Amino acid sequence: MGSLWLGALVGFVITLLLGWLFPGIGHLIGGFTGGFVAGIIARGGMLNGAFAGFLAGILGGIIITILAVVGLAIVGGVAGGLMGGLFGGLAGLAVGVVAIILAIFGAIASTIGGLIGGLIAR
Repeated sequence: MGSLWLGALVGFVITLLLGWLFPGIGHLIGGFTGGFVAGIIARGGMLNGAFAGFLAGILGGIIITILAVVGLAIVGGVAGGLMGGLFGGLAGLAVGVVAIILAIFGAIASTIGGLIGGLIAR
C-alpha cells in the first residue's frame, strides 16, 4: 500500500512545476500528469488514486489563490499606500475567484489522472 499524502504532495509539485513552465495549457496537462503520478504513488486502486489526484489538484488551486490575493494586496500597498492595498486586495480577490474556477478544472484533470494511475499501480 502506498502513501496517499506522499502521492498528493508529489503530484502537487509536478502540477506546480508544469503549470509554471508551460502557462495556460500546462496547468491542465500538469494537473493530469500530477494526478497520474499521485495515483501511482498512492496505490490502492482507482478510488485511492483518484482521491490522491484530487488532493494534488485542489492543493495547487488553493495555494495559488492565497498567493494571488496576498501578493496583489502587498503590491497594491507598496505602490499606493492604504488605498492601493485595498484595491490590490480587491483585484487579488477577483484573480482568486478566477483561480478557484480554474482549480476546479485542474482538480478534475488531476482526479482523472489519479484514477488512471491508481488503476495501473494496482
